Amino acid sequence: MMESIIECVPNISEGRDNDIIQQIINSVEQSSRCSILGVEPDRDYNRTVITIAGNPADVYQAAYQIIKASIELIDMSNHEGEHPRLGAVDVCPFIPLSNYSMEECSSLARKLAKSVAEDFGVCTFLYGYAATKPERKLLSSLRRGEYEGLQARLSDSDELHTEATKKPDFGPEEWTDSARKTGGITIGSRDILVAYNVNVDETDATVAKKIGSIIRGSGRMIKNPSGKKLRVRGMLDEVQGMGVTLESHSISQVSMNILDVNKCPIHKTYEICKSIAKDHNTQLKGSELVGLVPLSAMIESGKWFSSDANADEETLVNSAIEGLGLSTLHEFNPNIRIIEWALRRGSS
Repeated sequence: MMESIIECVPNISEGRDNDIIQQIINSVEQSSRCSILGVEPDRDYNRTVITIAGNPADVYQAAYQIIKASIELIDMSNHEGEHPRLGAVDVCPFIPLSNYSMEECSSLARKLAKSVAEDFGVCTFLYGYAATKPERKLLSSLRRGEYEGLQARLSDSDELHTEATKKPDFGPEEWTDSARKTGGITIGSRDILVAYNVNVDETDATVAKKIGSIIRGSGRMIKNPSGKKLRVRGMLDEVQGMGVTLESHSISQVSMNILDVNKCPIHKTYEICKSIAKDHNTQLKGSELVGLVPLSAMIESGKWFSSDANADEETLVNSAIEGLGLSTLHEFNPNIRIIEWALRRGSS
């Protein structure tokens, strides 16, 4: 019988203190049934993306240990970073990979959110397919106002949220010492998502922000002098994106989530960003993938950049790496960054 395999991608709100990051990683007992496939800290975002894969029960336990260690070691009242965030573990999604359903992943998310709230007295939110209401499905909806707005949100003085999204699913519904230190932890289930950043050759994110508002599905909000608002949809329904500065590299980025890489291939996003940047008299400086990526997505982009119609799998992957400029900021090693190859490497 085929083994059940899931992925979990906790994003912790610490990307600068290597000692804290390592302590959190060390809290997980790795085995042949569960491996940490990736640990990617980002100083500008002050955030680390951790990728775990393996047997569902073991992955669940690893996620619990990461959240437990993060609650102990991260103080959100001192946190600063470029990336939006709500808590010490800003998001913790379960993703089905093999012989495991989305509903089963959602059950794991609900169980984990309840356990974490009860065991540590923190507020937890469910999102994605595990959401308790349609209004709570999008991470961006639950994270509105971020950590800085959580006190007002729990004190009923918040104006950004409706009753449908304001309160946590589990844990205290008022501002407590644990809420001040930990913030809100968001746990859920989702399809495979590709976190993808395109580098723009500018320092102030002017063009990057324009690109983000043009391509993301939510588009941009337009206001007239009398205060009336008009929402104009963007080019790609499958993309969430925003422009940010990346001071450590003296560039800007269009930071994106590609929600369905089958409908919106990575190279399509890259080429659109390239075209818009050119319209604004600037250019791209490669791109980067955050976390792991499905092999199929790399092959699809490799076909776009390769001139060889009969190229093998490895050649297509290398074409994608070169065409997308994935090693511009940091070396992209496909053996540890492609899900299938990383799992194969871990099992061997």
